[in-house]
Amino acid sequence: MISTDKKFGYPLWRLLFLLQFLLLCLFTGWNSGEASAAAQKPVWVPVEQGIERGLESFLQRAFAKAEQQGADLVILHIDTPGGEIGAASSIGQLIRQAPMRVVAYIDNQAYSAGTYIALHADEIVMTPGSFIGAATPIDLAGNAADIKILSAWSQQMETAAALNGRDPQIARAMVQIEMNLPGLKEPGSVLALDAEKAKAVGYADQLVNNVNELYQHLGVAGAQVQAIEPTLGETIARFVTSPLVMSVLLIIGLAGIAVELFAPGFGIAGGLSLCAFGLYFFGHLMAGYAEWFHLGLFLIGLLLMVLELFVPGMIVGLIGFVCMISGLALAAYDIRQGLLALALAMLITVIVAVVLAKIYGIRGFWRKLILEDAQRNEAGYVAAKDQRELLGQHGLALTPLRPAGIVNIQGMRVDAVSQGAYIEPGSSVIVVQVEGARVVVSKANSKGEGE
Repeated sequence: MISTDKKFGYPLWRLLFLLQFLLLCLFTGWNSGEASAAAQKPVWVPVEQGIERGLESFLQRAFAKAEQQGADLVILHIDTPGGEIGAASSIGQLIRQAPMRVVAYIDNQAYSAGTYIALHADEIVMTPGSFIGAATPIDLAGNAADIKILSAWSQQMETAAALNGRDPQIARAMVQIEMNLPGLKEPGSVLALDAEKAKAVGYADQLVNNVNELYQHLGVAGAQVQAIEPTLGETIARFVTSPLVMSVLLIIGLAGIAVELFAPGFGIAGGLSLCAFGLYFFGHLMAGYAEWFHLGLFLIGLLLMVLELFVPGMIVGLIGFVCMISGLALAAYDIRQGLLALALAMLITVIVAVVLAKIYGIRGFWRKLILEDAQRNEAGYVAAKDQRELLGQHGLALTPLRPAGIVNIQGMRVDAVSQGAYIEPGSSVIVVQVEGARVVVSKANSKGEGE
């Protein structure tokens, strides 16, 4: 029987109901918080220094690892002066296809190709004093790129800006020097935005003072963030695959071979050459651009070049040279870039060989390529006299011609040969043919004509 005592019954049931409600809310809230914490799996990925193919390879691994770990947020720490357009394009595509949210965090600079990468992120966060923009492409010599490249890059920048609702004209102004953008840029200048201006024009979504404020803005705890750093091999690959370093390695490699062929047995030049080629192939293999076939082709060529030192002729060496060059060019991330670097390296190698020849003379393998013997009068060499003026002249055989002998023509003793017939000494002869130093005579008849 239920008590109806007003003093204890009604308040007791109310108290029990309230307690049950509070426990239910607490339990639900606790589980909700736990699920929210579990869902937060942020990953920190550095995009630093130059943008090149080695960085592209690292980012491919980083995004694949983040997806494998179930990360729902990738923070790209961008601090770069720019780099290769081709690598930036591939990285932009990688970000577009990423299944998780991507935030670009810029605390220093994101110029040129770095701007293009940042524009692909779902959100751009900058710190005061940082910059974005200045995306005009230049070549290796520091000159403005070709108009076709400039136009294509402008379109790529506009498309990247439009992905997340940013003004494409601002992106274009970061590329086109002569473009006028009132209030932001005058013709003849390059548009670069500081953090405050970027925020004002929509090229930065949030400003923070430091990483802690970034985490607070994103709603994550610092302890939750897992950093994915490049491995030692990837760091070396990034260094080696940059165009400048790649060219230097090829120059050292080819010049070292030239020195070894110039003075076999010296050793140091050959060792430097092998180290340079080793770094070249290691970096490109790590970056995923070279295959073992390319390395094998190069090694076969190198062995054939060594074999040329012991085998007469040039065929083996020529085949070896072609194999080496093919292996090096195919291993590069771009065959055209590889061939350009090889052309520069071969030009410098020829200069090195010429300088060494001037200093030390012709030695080793190069003896097979260059005629060394000088035909000097002091050494007994006498140039053959042009005797075409003797054609049709008459003379007298001083010795028997069977068929070679000596004849007297206009008081000169001349070595001559008959046309095949025997000519006795004292016979009249006539010159019927002259080929260089070879004088051909025939016995003259009574009319002074050749028989």
